[in-house]
Amino acid sequence: MKVNKHIRYLIAMLAICACFICDAKKVVDIYELTFDENVSSPAIVKENIAQRVQDFQNKQAIDLINNNLEVEMMRNGEVIIVTIPADELFAPNDTILMSKSKDTLSKLLKFTKTPGMYKMLLVMHSDNTGTHEYSTRLTSARVNSVFDWFDANGSTQSVVPYAFGDIQPLKDNNSMEKRRLNRRLEIYIVPGEEMLEQAKSGKVTGKTIIKKRK
Repeated sequence: MKVNKHIRYLIAMLAICACFICDAKKVVDIYELTFDENVSSPAIVKENIAQRVQDFQNKQAIDLINNNLEVEMMRNGEVIIVTIPADELFAPNDTILMSKSKDTLSKLLKFTKTPGMYKMLLVMHSDNTGTHEYSTRLTSARVNSVFDWFDANGSTQSVVPYAFGDIQPLKDNNSMEKRRLNRRLEIYIVPGEEMLEQAKSGKVTGKTIIKKRK
């Protein structure tokens, strides 16, 4: 009988440990995720929650447009994309932010204020002038400069930098104007777990229609 009691005790302890392990696995380090993994999570399953998030995000997008920023939407209107020409942030081939860049970046600081409300993905692109290795180094240094600016002026708790080099051009690199368009910073403003919790309780709302990216 005592042996059986010990066995039952061990089984119970193993079950408790398994629960702790499962809970630990739920903790996700966003800095270890790929861009695609970060931009697609957390997934919103319930339609009513998704609609509230979409309406709220559209309202935020309108505010950004009114602040003269270029805005698109993706993931059925749940994710905001702000595109800033690199020439507005950096001098040619430079990696230090120009003084005027703070006027643009400061319009996005509000998305770093509430822990867990958003993830902000910083994605730096370049044209194909120079080697692929050079483009990768350039975009890496530039996106780190932007990350450091947010770190110094707000919070980077949920800000993740990515350097894409020249691998995702918007246009063919066959003219000065098209190369200018390819040199850009894209900022993806992704709903976080806190926004989903607020959407469940109806605390987030708002509605309008913004151009969506496929």
